[in-house]
Amino acid sequence: MPRPDPLARLAAAQTQRVHDGLLRRLRAVESADGPRIVVDGRALIDFASNDYLGLAQHSALREALTDAAARWGVGAGAAHLLGGHRDEHAALEEKLARWTGRERALLFSTGYMANLGVVGALLGEGDVCVQDKLNHASLIDAARLSGGELIRYRHADADSAARQLNARPNTAAILATDAVFSMDGGVAPLADLSALCNSEGALLMVDDAHGIGVLGVDGAGSLAQAGLAQDDAPVLMATLGKALGTFGAFVAGSATLINGLVQLARSYVYTTAMPPALAAAASAAVDIARHDGERRARLHCHIAQFRDGAATRGITLLPSHTPIQPVPVGDSAIALAAAQRLEDAGFYVPAIRPPTVPAHSARLRVSLSAAHVEDDIERLLDALAATLRPKSH
Repeated sequence: MPRPDPLARLAAAQTQRVHDGLLRRLRAVESADGPRIVVDGRALIDFASNDYLGLAQHSALREALTDAAARWGVGAGAAHLLGGHRDEHAALEEKLARWTGRERALLFSTGYMANLGVVGALLGEGDVCVQDKLNHASLIDAARLSGGELIRYRHADADSAARQLNARPNTAAILATDAVFSMDGGVAPLADLSALCNSEGALLMVDDAHGIGVLGVDGAGSLAQAGLAQDDAPVLMATLGKALGTFGAFVAGSATLINGLVQLARSYVYTTAMPPALAAAASAAVDIARHDGERRARLHCHIAQFRDGAATRGITLLPSHTPIQPVPVGDSAIALAAAQRLEDAGFYVPAIRPPTVPAHSARLRVSLSAAHVEDDIERLLDALAATLRPKSH
């Protein structure tokens, strides 16, 4: 009997995606000027980007990147432990630790790699990782690859998490959660989860990719908004490629945590360091995110404007007070058609379908930015109302 062909199996999976209306496709953005983009020759207003503070094209970031590239060149040339760790990396780590109120911070090349590295370093065979059912794929994969047992609890339900922890009282445990859920926009019950972990002896790990720069005093993130210090949430991961407009990620926590990750986090040890020029740009972004409260205030005004306008027009939204504003549709084919109608009207709002979200919960994911203007939002609301209005027969 011949061996199964992995490539044939891959092709069959793609064919099934086509049949189910779930095929993903790459589309190149030909130019970008803030939220104004050009795709396939068509000018669109971008409501898909995670550039929440509008920093990706900020002049201060461009200047910092250019100056650092003139000094160091384009790439770090090596892993952090083999000569790739430069002044810009060290300065950024110190700045991130101060901003988030942690002892130390450690840079990773991506948020995915950060989550893999942390969970893999902290857990092993026989341990458990208790996670919210709507966590990001990187946390789920991290638990599976760690050798520990992945256990899921009901979304944003601290009582469900408690039942899962109580069922395994004698094992080392991490409770891992997104802070802001990337496809729903809701915020985890962080204070309740912290209290649970404290009582159960579990370690709380928070992925704040979509909260850093947006929430909390000085934009320090979801944990700052919840009033949780380092001892309350010992492991914080956040990314630099969303509200901070650059690329990469960091983990912040105690010196014990960071020293251990330098030794044992495989996705840190065995990869090339982030380009120093990007670290310099991210450092400039932190300064703006921390001290430019007007930019963050403008973003939150946009959120309120969108939600109020949706309510006035009868547009159903998921409960969210973050820049992520999902419009539930349900059926994937209907979501795709709605996204196309919005594009025809001049707006880039992709449909989000399974398996990114649960079955029968396709949605339009509207992502707001400080770079939008009020008229952008009003026009999008009008287009959404027209797109979602039931057709008369």
